[in-house]
Amino acid sequence: MSHCYVYVLRSLADAKFYVGLTRDLPARLALHNDGGVTSTKKRVPLELIYWEGCLNEGDAARREKYLKTAWGKRYLKARLSKYLTG
Repeated sequence: MSHCYVYVLRSLADAKFYVGLTRDLPARLALHNDGGVTSTKKRVPLELIYWEGCLNEGDAARREKYLKTAWGKRYLKARLSKYLTG
């Protein structure tokens, strides 16, 4: 069984979030920070601030879609409130 991960990155350049999906989290983070992902290459460096593991890609894709909604963004800000405010 191959797990799938939903992850949230924060740009250290503009403090904005990026939500993505991958099967190999360390490799994907490296690809982002090496400028290999079009949507984040102008926002490097990026830090991994949150991730969730799912047992299949369908569940992970639904979670990724949710985290990109206004409700999902509110969830992340509440979940990470101590981290984000120092």
